[in-house]
Amino acid sequence: MKKYMLCLAAVVISAVSVKAQFSLGVKGGLNISKIDNDNYSQSTVAGYQFGAFARIGTGFYVQPELYVGSKGGKFNFDSNGSNAGGSAKVRFTSLDVPVLIGKSFGAESLNFRIMAGPIYSYILNTDESFSDNLGAAYRDLGNYKNSTLGYQAGAGIDLGNISIDARYEGGLTQVNEKFGQRQNLWHISLGFKIL
Repeated sequence: MKKYMLCLAAVVISAVSVKAQFSLGVKGGLNISKIDNDNYSQSTVAGYQFGAFARIGTGFYVQPELYVGSKGGKFNFDSNGSNAGGSAKVRFTSLDVPVLIGKSFGAESLNFRIMAGPIYSYILNTDESFSDNLGAAYRDLGNYKNSTLGYQAGAGIDLGNISIDARYEGGLTQVNEKFGQRQNLWHISLGFKIL
């Protein structure tokens, strides 16, 4: 009987210990994104993100996330003074899955963090608005891949149940290989731990 009681006590202590090292939350935020390319000048567009995150561990931690986001870019075409120049704006709605590894410093009520890791993005929708004076040669600019890999790196702070993150995201794979386009963005998010 003592063996069973000791085993039950060990399971309860382990469960409490794991719960103390696990948190779950919701998050949302804003981003400024750009699609770098080899051929045209580009500028940024504003976007959003919302979803959920889990954090496993205290000092060193793993933080998988799942969120829907909006990102994209704007391109400017110069045709050396002819009327064929113009601009194009592309915005993606994507499902993003980063898995971050981080280190936290400080107490539970005031905690500073650094983090980095890979991100997988799947494009759910592409909204392309091309100006009227673009020639047919520019139309294939919108031939984008549905899934890409990238990386994120950043820092954050936890104030009790509130979590604030600032990160940079860069593309490891190209969203359009013909034009050498890679997605990159800066984003800031606000999260709330519910567990």
